[in-house]
Amino acid sequence: MAVAKAIQIRDVPDAAHAVLRARAAAAGMSMSEYLRAELIALASRPTVAEVLTRANRRAGGPSTGAILDAIHDGRDR
Repeated sequence: MAVAKAIQIRDVPDAAHAVLRARAAAAGMSMSEYLRAELIALASRPTVAEVLTRANRRAGGPSTGAILDAIHDGRDR
């Protein structure tokens, strides 16, 4: 089992800190628990670049030209 890592974030603006503290309190969580959950959720979602990279690896499907032709045909109707 891997050892959990610690993250320290410096220079958080006061307004952002206040919002996060309020959200943690509203969720009935400590700031640390709340931020941990948010970081895990953030890390579980792929970035746009990651999604595009995966999509580019896939084979098959219509070509860009075929898609553009279909769009133009639809517009011409």
